[in-house]
Amino acid sequence: MRRLMLLIPLIVVAAMRSVAVPLTTEPKDSVVRGDRKVMKAVREVVREFDRTDNDYIEPPHYELCLELRAQRNFEDFVLSSNGQSIMFSPDQRVKVGPYFGWRWIFLGTTFDLRNIQLFGNSAKREFDFSIYSSQIGVDLFYRRTGSDYKMRDVKMGYGIDGSLLEDVPFDGISVGLTGVNAYYIFNHHHFSYPAAFSPGTIQKISCGSWLAGAGFTKNTLTLDFDKLKSVVESRLGSDIEVKLDSGMMFNSVDYNDFSLSGGYAYTWVLMKNLSFCASGQAALSYKTSLGKMTDEKDGFNFGKVNLDGIGRFALVYNNIKWYLGACAILRTNNYHTTRFTANNIYGTFNAYIGYNFMLKKRYRKK
Repeated sequence: MRRLMLLIPLIVVAAMRSVAVPLTTEPKDSVVRGDRKVMKAVREVVREFDRTDNDYIEPPHYELCLELRAQRNFEDFVLSSNGQSIMFSPDQRVKVGPYFGWRWIFLGTTFDLRNIQLFGNSAKREFDFSIYSSQIGVDLFYRRTGSDYKMRDVKMGYGIDGSLLEDVPFDGISVGLTGVNAYYIFNHHHFSYPAAFSPGTIQKISCGSWLAGAGFTKNTLTLDFDKLKSVVESRLGSDIEVKLDSGMMFNSVDYNDFSLSGGYAYTWVLMKNLSFCASGQAALSYKTSLGKMTDEKDGFNFGKVNLDGIGRFALVYNNIKWYLGACAILRTNNYHTTRFTANNIYGTFNAYIGYNFMLKKRYRKK
């Protein structure tokens, strides 16, 4: 009996352990299994972005790349009202700099060799960041034009020689854009956008794809009308009577741009490792704005649909280890009111040479 009494506590402890083990380990195991399922699903989603048909597209063999890039930005901004129009454009300069790439992402910077400044002109800011995966593309952009515009093509009306105003500096206008644009590539298994604009993959067979996307842009436009009037009058002289249209009499306009876009892209394989890609997207943009006119205290409101566009072109040679090429991206941004029209055309031309390194495991010789 005494032995039985001594065994009872041991039996109770053993029983408690036998009950406690399933209660503590089963939830933990289920959580681990659940986490594994989630991670597997995430990996599958990420892999799907780069899953392609190897008969059409040669996948990237390397993890990283280093690139030297020469860049030239160009821009024309046309302001017009009732038959008068002025084109503003800054002097174009070539900038050079290094870029570093990993899979979908390219980051880097460029410097104006004639005027190297670590942080550039405090009033002028340009930042473009693009992600090119097989399935989706994303553009992020931030632009502040600074005050280095010049008047180029000027039309003041009948009998007035606008050429007297051409190439005259004018720092009384500034344009700003901040936005994001995302698009889907339908035929992503056979057509590779990264092969043209983010060299890593190689397009082996000529192919194309439809594109569809959406975007949002916040725009700002400021104009010193008094300064513009003073410059025009001083250049044309007192003998010529010219009156700027009242439609240009505004201080600033801020507007939001919501857009839906569609288009097509095609890559021609000219020879082994050499290809040319061209794509275009038209965007229906709904623009809501609040502007302040010099002769209107309360400003004006408008909501209107405009047609914008974006074009991309690239010529690239890629032999897996090395690549070189050139690409151009051109954007248009238009908006209209009953008083004036503003058309902004801007873009970037890049020439580059790059080197891929850090070979992926599956391509290493065993």
